[in-house]
Amino acid sequence: MVLGSVLVLSSVGGYVVTHEAQRKIERSVHTADLFGPLPELAADRGGRARITGPLNILLVGIDPRPENPEEAPHGDSVMILHVPRDLDRAYLFSLPRDLLLDIPPWERAQFAGSRYDKLTHSMTYGSRREGAPSDVASGFGLLAKTVSAYTGITSFDAGLVINFAGFQQVVAELDGVDMYIDQHVESIHLTPDGEPRWKIPGDPPHRVYEPGQRHLSASEALDYVRQRYTEGGDYTRQRHQQQFIRALVAKATSLSVLTSPGKLGAVVGAAGDALTFDGRGASIVDFAVALHGIGQDRLALIKLPGHNIGTGAGYQGEELEPVAAEFFAAVVADEVDAFVGRHLELVNR
Repeated sequence: MVLGSVLVLSSVGGYVVTHEAQRKIERSVHTADLFGPLPELAADRGGRARITGPLNILLVGIDPRPENPEEAPHGDSVMILHVPRDLDRAYLFSLPRDLLLDIPPWERAQFAGSRYDKLTHSMTYGSRREGAPSDVASGFGLLAKTVSAYTGITSFDAGLVINFAGFQQVVAELDGVDMYIDQHVESIHLTPDGEPRWKIPGDPPHRVYEPGQRHLSASEALDYVRQRYTEGGDYTRQRHQQQFIRALVAKATSLSVLTSPGKLGAVVGAAGDALTFDGRGASIVDFAVALHGIGQDRLALIKLPGHNIGTGAGYQGEELEPVAAEFFAAVVADEVDAFVGRHLELVNR
């Protein structure tokens, strides 16, 4: 789900928009207080937020359940974009949705905290409100606090949350995407003709993605990057999501989205309907302009190795290998360049 958010940040910054176009883009993206009481960024002489590196941006995709619209959302995809001090390159890494960690108390949702729980549940716990609709902003706030405690990243410079609808709308605006499928994947969500499997009694057939180069429609792309019940589990899903980011940015480039005001506005507008942003006083355009130098070839995709705790009915969740803690320390110290240079095995190809 966060893939659409990454595209928004990368594409807006690739085009020098007029002041009116900036206001139009900013109005199309919902904003909310995702982090609670944090100081706003300083402004430059023109009144626009002054964005300096290093930056850590938290990207979260939520999974509303169509079969149960009253259920609080889950944090289905969690990514962090780390931008070193010079703002000319970036590292994108994922955290497993079932990562086992401690979830701290959260007063906004009257949540007392939970020991050794799954990361995905932090969004759910933080979103619940007795007798009222779910509060996604509050859920994001608890997830951010949980991630900060686990990684040592004390605060984030911006945050985005997007749902499945927003993701699909972004890809539809680009008329699908071309990418290489690197392994056999069976969908637990859709039948071969695209019908939701949960609506059909019994055990209906699965949509299947076979290895090879292919074009994915918006619905196929969404379905493919959601699959984690396959060989490699959630770590495979993280790899496929990161591969999809490359394919998505390549498609946007091939269609000249970055230099076409009309197409750019349509892509951003499609995401805006289902995207919420908090830049701590800076707009999404402020961040996009600050990051305009980060192209497809300047974005490194990082894989953090881990393993499952328990199997089958005894499955509890995921645990990252010790090298992940070393990587987080490098992020906090803004020394990721050197760290990755010593650990090239962590780079997704």
